[in-house]
Amino acid sequence: MNTIRSRRRIGLAVGIVLVVVLSAASLFIGSNPLPPGRVMHLLLNPGDGFDTTVIYAQRIPRTILVILVGAALGTAGALMQSLTRNPLADPGILGVNAGASLAVVVSVAVAGITGIWFYLWFAFAGAALASVFVYVLGGGGSHSASPVRLALAGVAVTMAISSIVQVVILSDQNAFNEFRLWATGSVENRGWPVVTAVVGFIVLGLVLACVSAPALNAVALGDEQGTSLGVNVVRLRAMVMLAVTVLAGAATAAVGPIMFIGLGVPYIARAVCGPDQRWMIPFSALCAPVVMLVADLMARTVIAPQEIQTGIITTIIGGPFFIAIVRRRRIEAL
Repeated sequence: MNTIRSRRRIGLAVGIVLVVVLSAASLFIGSNPLPPGRVMHLLLNPGDGFDTTVIYAQRIPRTILVILVGAALGTAGALMQSLTRNPLADPGILGVNAGASLAVVVSVAVAGITGIWFYLWFAFAGAALASVFVYVLGGGGSHSASPVRLALAGVAVTMAISSIVQVVILSDQNAFNEFRLWATGSVENRGWPVVTAVVGFIVLGLVLACVSAPALNAVALGDEQGTSLGVNVVRLRAMVMLAVTVLAGAATAAVGPIMFIGLGVPYIARAVCGPDQRWMIPFSALCAPVVMLVADLMARTVIAPQEIQTGIITTIIGGPFFIAIVRRRRIEAL
C-alpha cells in the first residue's frame, strides 16, 4: 500500500513537472524558433512586434489547446475502458472520433455549416450515435461480448464511416476544403476562438468523469456487485457516456480525429496508480497532455520548418502500442 501511495505521489509530481516543462518548450520551439530568454521577456513585457504576435496569437492558444485535447482524450479512454472493462476501448478505435468527423462533414456538405461553434453540436451528435452503434454491434451487455469483439466492431464501423466521409468530401468541394484542414488531426493555426469554444465542454466532461470515479470502482467486478453497493448502473452508464461524448466530441471538433491517446494513456496511468478510478482518471487527464505535447513538438521539428500533423505522430507512436496490447494473452478483461 505504501509502495502504491509513493508511486502515485511520484507519478503526480513527475507529470506536473513534465507538463510545465513541455508547455514552456512549446512556446519557443517552432518554425520560427525563439530563445527562452526572448520568450520570457515578451511574456513579461509584451509589445507590438511579430514575435509577440507569434507567442500570444499562436503558440499560447496552441499549447493550451493541446493540453485540453490531451486531457479530454485520455480521460475519455480511461472512462471507456473502465465502464466496458475492455482494455482496447478508445474513442478512436471504437468509432467515436469517426462518428464526430462524419457528422461535421455531412453538416458542411448538406447545410453549408462552418465554424467551430456549429461543428461542436454536430460532433457531439455523431460521437454519441457512433458509440451507441458500436456498443450494440459488439454485443455490449450480452454474454457473447468480449473486448476483441468490441474492438473489431469499432474498427469495422470506423472503416465504414471513413469510406462515407471520403465519398462526401470528394463530391462536395466545400466539405473537402473544410475537412482537409483537420482530417489527420492538426493543431496548427488553431487560435483563441477554438480554445474558448471547447474549454467549457471539456471542463464539464472532466468534472463528470471525476464524479463518476467512485461508482466505477463499485462496478469494477460486475453490475451485480455495483447494484448491491447502491450504484444505479443505468444512471452511471448514462453519465459516463455523456462525459465520453462531450470530451471526444469537443476534442474532435477542435483539432480533428486523434488516435491512440485514449488507448495508451490509461495503461500508463494504471501502471502508476493501480486500478482505483479515483486516481486513474485524474492521472490520465494529466498524463495525456504530456503525450500530446511531445507529439506536437515532434510534429513541429521532424521536418522543420514544415510541420507534420500531430495526429500522424500519435498514430505512428500508437500503432505498435496497439499491436502489442492485442498480442497479449490476458486481454479479455481488465
